[in-house]
Amino acid sequence: MAKRDYYEVLGVGDTASDQEIKKAFRRIAMKHHPDRNPDDDSAAEKFKEAQEAYEILGDQEKKAAYDRFGHAGVDGNAGGAGGFGAGGFSDAFGDVFGDIFGGGGGGRRSGPARGADLRYDLQLDLEDAVKGKTIKIDVPTTVHCGTCDGSGARPGTSPITCNTCGGAGQVRMSQGFFSVQQTCPQCRGNGQMISDPCGDCHGRGVSEERKTLSVKIPPGVDTGDRIRLAGKGEAGPNGGSVGDLYVQVQVREHSIFVRDGSHLHCEVPISFAQAALGGELEVPTLTGKVKLKVPAETQSGKLFRLRGKGVAPVRGGATGDLLCRVVLETPINLSDEQRELLAAFDKSLAGKGKHSPRTTSWFDGVKKFFDNLTG
Repeated sequence: MAKRDYYEVLGVGDTASDQEIKKAFRRIAMKHHPDRNPDDDSAAEKFKEAQEAYEILGDQEKKAAYDRFGHAGVDGNAGGAGGFGAGGFSDAFGDVFGDIFGGGGGGRRSGPARGADLRYDLQLDLEDAVKGKTIKIDVPTTVHCGTCDGSGARPGTSPITCNTCGGAGQVRMSQGFFSVQQTCPQCRGNGQMISDPCGDCHGRGVSEERKTLSVKIPPGVDTGDRIRLAGKGEAGPNGGSVGDLYVQVQVREHSIFVRDGSHLHCEVPISFAQAALGGELEVPTLTGKVKLKVPAETQSGKLFRLRGKGVAPVRGGATGDLLCRVVLETPINLSDEQRELLAAFDKSLAGKGKHSPRTTSWFDGVKKFFDNLTG
Protein backbone atom coordinates (compact mmCIF):
# COMPACT_ATOMS: atom_id res chain seq x y z
CA MET A 1 0.00 0.00 0.00
CA ALA A 2 1.43 3.38 -1.02
CA LYS A 3 2.31 5.77 1.77
CA ARG A 4 0.35 8.96 2.11
CA ASP A 5 2.07 12.28 1.67
CA TYR A 6 3.55 13.32 5.03
CA TYR A 7 2.20 16.87 4.72
CA GLU A 8 -1.25 15.41 4.10
CA VAL A 9 -0.90 13.14 7.14
CA LEU A 10 -0.26 16.14 9.39
CA GLY A 11 -2.75 18.36 7.59
CA VAL A 12 -0.28 21.15 6.72
CA GLY A 13 1.09 22.63 3.52
CA ASP A 14 4.63 22.15 2.22
CA THR A 15 5.45 25.72 3.23
CA ALA A 16 4.48 25.16 6.89
CA SER A 17 6.95 26.37 9.50
CA ASP A 18 8.62 24.11 12.06
CA GLN A 19 6.25 25.42 14.73
CA GLU A 20 3.18 24.73 12.58
CA ILE A 21 4.39 21.18 11.85
CA LYS A 22 5.04 20.54 15.53
CA LYS A 23 1.64 21.94 16.53
CA ALA A 24 -0.12 19.78 13.92
CA PHE A 25 1.64 16.65 15.17
CA ARG A 26 0.76 17.42 18.79
CA ARG A 27 -2.91 17.82 17.86
CA ILE A 28 -3.05 14.50 16.00
CA ALA A 29 -1.01 12.67 18.64
CA MET A 30 -3.32 13.78 21.45
CA LYS A 31 -6.41 12.82 19.45
CA HIS A 32 -5.23 9.36 18.40
CA HIS A 33 -2.92 8.38 21.28
CA PRO A 34 -3.42 4.64 22.08
CA ASP A 35 -3.89 5.39 25.78
CA ARG A 36 -6.86 7.58 24.92
CA ASN A 37 -8.29 5.06 22.43
CA PRO A 38 -7.53 1.62 23.90
CA ASP A 39 -10.20 -0.18 21.84
CA ASP A 40 -9.65 1.61 18.52
CA ASP A 41 -7.06 -0.08 16.26
CA SER A 42 -7.48 2.61 13.59
CA ALA A 43 -6.44 5.29 16.11
CA ALA A 44 -3.21 3.40 16.81
CA GLU A 45 -2.48 3.26 13.06
CA LYS A 46 -3.12 6.99 12.66
CA PHE A 47 -0.89 7.72 15.65
CA LYS A 48 1.91 5.62 14.16
CA GLU A 49 1.48 7.31 10.78
CA ALA A 50 1.71 10.75 12.41
CA GLN A 51 4.87 9.65 14.27
CA GLU A 52 6.52 8.67 11.03
CA ALA A 53 5.51 11.91 9.30
CA TYR A 54 6.80 14.07 12.13
CA GLU A 55 10.06 12.12 12.31
CA ILE A 56 10.80 13.29 8.76
CA LEU A 57 9.22 16.75 8.65
CA GLY A 58 10.45 17.64 12.14
CA ASP A 59 14.09 17.18 11.10
CA GLN A 60 15.50 19.82 8.73
CA GLU A 61 17.84 17.47 6.81
CA LYS A 62 15.23 14.74 6.37
CA LYS A 63 12.59 17.28 5.43
CA ALA A 64 14.88 18.69 2.71
CA ALA A 65 15.46 15.20 1.33
CA TYR A 66 11.74 14.47 1.38
CA ASP A 67 10.90 17.75 -0.34
CA ARG A 68 13.37 16.93 -3.10
CA PHE A 69 12.93 13.18 -3.63
CA GLY A 70 9.68 12.26 -1.83
CA HIS A 71 9.44 8.98 0.07
CA ALA A 72 12.35 7.56 -1.92
CA GLY A 73 14.69 10.07 -0.31
CA VAL A 74 13.85 9.08 3.27
CA ASP A 75 12.64 5.46 3.17
CA GLY A 76 15.78 4.29 4.92
CA ASN A 77 15.18 6.66 7.82
CA ALA A 78 11.49 6.38 8.64
CA GLY A 79 9.84 3.92 10.98
CA GLY A 80 12.90 2.08 12.29
CA ALA A 81 13.30 1.36 15.99
CA GLY A 82 15.45 3.99 17.55
CA GLY A 83 15.58 5.92 14.29
CA PHE A 84 14.04 9.15 15.58
CA GLY A 85 16.35 12.12 15.33
CA ALA A 86 17.50 13.77 18.55
CA GLY A 87 15.54 16.89 19.30
CA GLY A 88 12.86 15.93 16.76
CA PHE A 89 10.12 13.47 17.63
CA SER A 90 11.18 12.95 21.25
CA ASP A 91 10.87 16.67 22.06
CA ALA A 92 7.43 17.01 20.52
CA PHE A 93 6.27 13.70 21.98
CA GLY A 94 7.45 14.80 25.40
CA ASP A 95 5.29 17.92 25.03
CA VAL A 96 2.33 15.79 24.03
CA PHE A 97 2.80 13.57 27.07
CA GLY A 98 2.76 16.73 29.15
CA ASP A 99 -0.53 17.84 27.62
CA ILE A 100 -2.17 14.44 28.09
CA PHE A 101 -0.85 13.43 31.48
CA GLY A 102 -0.31 16.78 33.19
CA GLY A 103 3.46 17.11 32.89
CA GLY A 104 5.30 19.94 31.20
CA GLY A 105 7.53 20.17 28.17
CA GLY A 106 10.19 22.28 29.85
CA GLY A 107 10.17 20.94 33.38
CA ARG A 108 8.83 22.73 36.43
CA ARG A 109 10.12 23.31 39.92
CA SER A 110 7.58 22.78 42.62
CA GLY A 111 8.83 25.71 44.73
CA PRO A 112 6.76 26.99 47.67
CA ALA A 113 3.38 25.29 47.90
CA ARG A 114 0.23 26.09 49.83
CA GLY A 115 -0.20 24.26 53.09
CA ALA A 116 -2.87 21.63 53.66
CA ASP A 117 -6.35 22.54 54.84
CA LEU A 118 -7.44 21.07 58.16
CA ARG A 119 -10.81 19.86 59.43
CA TYR A 120 -12.06 20.04 63.00
CA ASP A 121 -15.28 18.25 64.02
CA LEU A 122 -17.15 20.39 66.55
CA GLN A 123 -19.98 18.95 68.65
CA LEU A 124 -22.58 21.51 69.74
CA ASP A 125 -25.63 21.46 71.97
CA LEU A 126 -28.82 22.53 70.23
CA GLU A 127 -29.09 25.65 72.41
CA ASP A 128 -25.60 26.83 71.41
CA ALA A 129 -26.26 26.10 67.73
CA VAL A 130 -29.49 28.12 67.79
CA LYS A 131 -28.26 31.08 69.84
CA GLY A 132 -24.62 31.17 68.67
CA LYS A 133 -21.54 31.12 70.84
CA THR A 134 -17.79 31.71 70.86
CA ILE A 135 -15.91 28.48 71.59
CA LYS A 136 -12.20 27.80 72.09
CA ILE A 137 -10.72 24.75 70.37
CA ASP A 138 -7.29 23.12 70.43
CA VAL A 139 -5.92 22.19 66.99
CA PRO A 140 -2.69 20.28 66.25
CA THR A 141 -1.05 21.79 63.16
CA THR A 142 2.28 22.75 61.60
CA VAL A 143 3.82 26.21 61.44
CA HIS A 144 6.84 27.63 59.64
CA CYS A 145 9.99 26.98 61.64
CA GLY A 146 10.91 30.19 63.44
CA THR A 147 14.62 29.37 63.39
CA CYS A 148 15.05 29.00 59.63
CA ASP A 149 11.95 31.00 58.62
CA GLY A 150 10.59 27.98 56.75
CA SER A 151 13.58 27.43 54.45
CA GLY A 152 14.73 24.24 56.16
CA ALA A 153 18.39 25.38 55.97
CA ARG A 154 20.51 26.26 58.98
CA PRO A 155 20.54 30.05 59.59
CA GLY A 156 23.31 31.67 57.56
CA THR A 157 23.15 29.01 54.83
CA SER A 158 20.95 28.53 51.78
CA PRO A 159 19.61 25.55 49.84
CA ILE A 160 21.79 24.48 46.90
CA THR A 161 20.72 23.65 43.33
CA CYS A 162 20.00 19.95 42.82
CA ASN A 163 22.81 18.39 40.76
CA THR A 164 20.51 15.68 39.37
CA CYS A 165 17.90 17.89 37.66
CA GLY A 166 19.92 21.12 37.53
CA GLY A 167 17.20 22.94 39.46
CA ALA A 168 14.36 21.99 37.08
CA GLY A 169 12.65 19.72 39.60
CA GLN A 170 12.03 17.10 36.89
CA VAL A 171 14.12 14.65 34.90
CA ARG A 172 13.41 13.14 31.48
CA MET A 173 13.46 9.38 31.10
CA SER A 174 13.84 8.02 27.54
CA GLN A 175 13.10 4.47 26.44
CA GLY A 176 12.77 3.59 22.77
CA PHE A 177 10.32 5.98 21.15
CA PHE A 178 9.09 7.38 24.43
CA SER A 179 10.32 10.33 26.43
CA VAL A 180 8.56 10.94 29.74
CA GLN A 181 9.23 13.54 32.40
CA GLN A 182 9.24 12.52 36.04
CA THR A 183 9.67 14.29 39.35
CA CYS A 184 13.34 14.37 40.26
CA PRO A 185 13.95 11.56 42.78
CA GLN A 186 16.83 13.43 44.38
CA CYS A 187 15.12 16.72 45.32
CA ARG A 188 11.53 15.48 45.01
CA GLY A 189 10.64 18.25 42.61
CA ASN A 190 11.97 21.15 44.65
CA GLY A 191 14.90 21.89 42.35
CA GLN A 192 16.98 22.57 45.44
CA MET A 193 18.55 20.53 48.21
CA ILE A 194 19.49 21.36 51.77
CA SER A 195 23.09 20.49 52.47
CA ASP A 196 23.11 21.93 56.02
CA PRO A 197 19.64 21.41 57.54
CA CYS A 198 18.17 23.50 60.33
CA GLY A 199 18.79 21.93 63.72
CA ASP A 200 15.28 22.62 64.99
CA CYS A 201 13.11 21.39 62.10
CA HIS A 202 15.74 19.01 60.61
CA GLY A 203 15.32 20.46 57.14
CA ARG A 204 11.52 20.22 56.99
CA GLY A 205 10.95 23.97 57.25
CA VAL A 206 7.96 23.39 59.51
CA SER A 207 7.42 22.36 63.12
CA GLU A 208 4.45 20.89 64.94
CA GLU A 209 2.44 23.09 67.24
CA ARG A 210 -0.87 22.97 69.09
CA LYS A 211 -2.93 26.11 68.67
CA THR A 212 -5.82 27.36 70.78
CA LEU A 213 -8.29 29.17 68.53
CA SER A 214 -11.51 31.07 69.19
CA VAL A 215 -14.34 30.04 66.88
CA LYS A 216 -17.36 32.33 66.62
CA ILE A 217 -20.41 30.16 66.03
CA PRO A 218 -23.10 32.22 64.25
CA PRO A 219 -26.71 31.76 65.45
CA GLY A 220 -28.71 29.15 63.54
CA VAL A 221 -25.98 26.73 62.42
CA ASP A 222 -26.97 23.12 61.87
CA THR A 223 -25.34 19.75 61.36
CA GLY A 224 -23.25 19.78 58.17
CA ASP A 225 -22.46 23.52 58.22
CA ARG A 226 -18.79 24.51 57.90
CA ILE A 227 -17.04 27.51 59.38
CA ARG A 228 -13.85 28.55 57.55
CA LEU A 229 -10.93 30.03 59.47
CA ALA A 230 -8.61 31.43 56.80
CA GLY A 231 -4.90 30.90 57.36
CA LYS A 232 -5.36 28.58 60.34
CA GLY A 233 -4.39 25.35 58.56
CA GLU A 234 -0.94 23.84 58.02
CA ALA A 235 2.10 25.82 56.91
CA GLY A 236 3.12 25.28 53.29
CA PRO A 237 6.37 23.51 52.40
CA ASN A 238 9.35 25.55 51.23
CA GLY A 239 7.95 28.65 52.91
CA GLY A 240 4.59 28.43 51.12
CA SER A 241 1.36 30.02 52.31
CA VAL A 242 -0.74 28.59 55.14
CA GLY A 243 -3.87 26.54 54.47
CA ASP A 244 -7.31 27.03 56.03
CA LEU A 245 -9.11 25.36 58.92
CA TYR A 246 -12.67 24.15 58.37
CA VAL A 247 -14.78 23.63 61.48
CA GLN A 248 -17.44 21.01 60.73
CA VAL A 249 -20.55 21.40 62.88
CA GLN A 250 -22.35 18.42 64.42
CA VAL A 251 -25.38 19.21 66.61
CA ARG A 252 -26.03 16.71 69.41
CA GLU A 253 -29.40 15.06 69.87
CA HIS A 254 -31.65 16.95 72.28
CA SER A 255 -33.67 15.38 75.07
CA ILE A 256 -36.84 17.33 74.16
CA PHE A 257 -36.61 18.88 70.70
CA VAL A 258 -35.96 17.50 67.25
CA ARG A 259 -34.79 20.04 64.68
CA ASP A 260 -36.02 20.07 61.09
CA GLY A 261 -34.42 23.01 59.30
CA SER A 262 -35.84 26.12 60.92
CA HIS A 263 -38.61 24.23 62.75
CA LEU A 264 -38.51 22.39 66.07
CA HIS A 265 -40.66 19.39 67.00
CA CYS A 266 -41.52 17.99 70.41
CA GLU A 267 -43.99 15.56 71.97
CA VAL A 268 -46.09 16.67 74.95
CA PRO A 269 -47.67 13.97 77.16
CA ILE A 270 -51.30 14.65 78.07
CA SER A 271 -53.65 12.87 80.47
CA PHE A 272 -57.00 11.41 79.49
CA ALA A 273 -58.80 13.98 81.61
CA GLN A 274 -56.88 16.90 80.07
CA ALA A 275 -57.58 15.63 76.57
CA ALA A 276 -61.28 15.14 77.27
CA LEU A 277 -61.96 18.27 79.30
CA GLY A 278 -59.37 20.63 77.75
CA GLY A 279 -57.20 23.09 79.60
CA GLU A 280 -53.77 24.66 79.53
CA LEU A 281 -50.41 22.90 79.28
CA GLU A 282 -47.04 24.41 80.08
CA VAL A 283 -44.57 23.57 77.31
CA PRO A 284 -40.87 24.45 76.98
CA THR A 285 -39.28 26.51 74.19
CA LEU A 286 -35.66 27.52 73.68
CA THR A 287 -36.49 30.95 75.09
CA GLY A 288 -38.58 29.86 78.09
CA LYS A 289 -41.92 28.29 79.03
CA VAL A 290 -45.20 29.13 77.28
CA LYS A 291 -48.85 28.20 77.81
CA LEU A 292 -50.50 25.90 75.27
CA LYS A 293 -54.31 25.93 75.20
CA VAL A 294 -55.74 22.46 74.59
CA PRO A 295 -59.42 22.38 73.53
CA ALA A 296 -61.82 19.82 74.95
CA GLU A 297 -62.06 16.44 73.18
CA THR A 298 -58.47 16.68 71.83
CA GLN A 299 -57.33 13.41 70.28
CA SER A 300 -53.90 11.85 70.81
CA GLY A 301 -51.46 12.93 68.08
CA LYS A 302 -53.03 16.36 67.59
CA LEU A 303 -50.38 18.84 66.36
CA PHE A 304 -50.21 22.37 67.73
CA ARG A 305 -48.08 25.06 66.12
CA LEU A 306 -46.38 27.80 68.13
CA ARG A 307 -45.31 30.33 65.52
CA GLY A 308 -41.90 31.96 65.77
CA LYS A 309 -40.68 29.62 68.51
CA GLY A 310 -38.31 27.71 66.25
CA VAL A 311 -34.92 28.65 64.80
CA ALA A 312 -33.72 31.71 62.90
CA PRO A 313 -31.74 30.22 59.94
CA VAL A 314 -28.03 31.07 59.79
CA ARG A 315 -28.36 32.21 56.16
CA GLY A 316 -31.31 34.49 56.88
CA GLY A 317 -35.04 34.11 56.51
CA ALA A 318 -38.06 33.83 58.76
CA THR A 319 -37.79 32.18 62.16
CA GLY A 320 -39.34 28.73 62.19
CA ASP A 321 -42.10 27.33 64.40
CA LEU A 322 -42.33 24.92 67.32
CA LEU A 323 -44.66 22.02 66.52
CA CYS A 324 -46.02 20.27 69.62
CA ARG A 325 -47.68 16.88 69.23
CA VAL A 326 -49.82 15.85 72.19
CA VAL A 327 -49.57 12.17 73.07
CA LEU A 328 -52.19 10.57 75.34
CA GLU A 329 -50.53 8.90 78.31
CA THR A 330 -52.16 5.81 79.81
CA PRO A 331 -52.11 5.96 83.62
CA ILE A 332 -50.17 3.24 85.46
CA ASN A 333 -50.00 1.92 89.04
CA LEU A 334 -53.74 2.40 89.55
CA SER A 335 -55.33 1.80 92.95
CA ASP A 336 -58.37 -0.44 93.37
CA GLU A 337 -60.58 2.60 93.75
CA GLN A 338 -59.24 4.13 90.53
CA ARG A 339 -59.80 0.87 88.64
CA GLU A 340 -63.39 0.73 89.87
CA LEU A 341 -63.99 4.33 88.83
CA LEU A 342 -62.56 3.68 85.35
CA ALA A 343 -64.59 0.51 84.95
CA ALA A 344 -67.76 2.34 85.92
CA PHE A 345 -66.92 5.16 83.54
CA ASP A 346 -66.23 2.74 80.68
CA LYS A 347 -69.54 0.96 81.38
CA SER A 348 -71.37 4.26 81.15
CA LEU A 349 -69.99 4.70 77.62
CA ALA A 350 -70.78 1.19 76.39
CA GLY A 351 -72.94 1.10 73.30
CA LYS A 352 -72.92 4.85 72.85
CA GLY A 353 -70.97 5.51 69.65
CA LYS A 354 -71.39 9.25 69.93
CA HIS A 355 -68.60 9.27 72.53
CA SER A 356 -66.13 7.36 70.33
CA PRO A 357 -66.71 8.36 66.70
CA ARG A 358 -63.33 7.08 65.48
CA THR A 359 -63.82 3.70 67.18
CA THR A 360 -67.31 3.34 65.66
CA SER A 361 -66.12 4.19 62.16
CA TRP A 362 -63.14 1.85 62.50
CA PHE A 363 -65.27 -1.14 63.49
CA ASP A 364 -67.69 -0.33 60.69
CA GLY A 365 -64.75 -0.42 58.27
CA VAL A 366 -63.53 -3.77 59.65
CA LYS A 367 -67.00 -5.29 59.30
CA LYS A 368 -67.27 -4.09 55.70
CA PHE A 369 -63.81 -5.51 54.93
CA PHE A 370 -64.72 -9.01 56.12
CA ASP A 371 -68.11 -8.87 54.42
CA ASN A 372 -66.33 -8.19 51.11
CA LEU A 373 -63.97 -11.13 51.70
CA THR A 374 -66.78 -13.59 52.32
CA GLY A 375 -69.26 -12.06 49.89
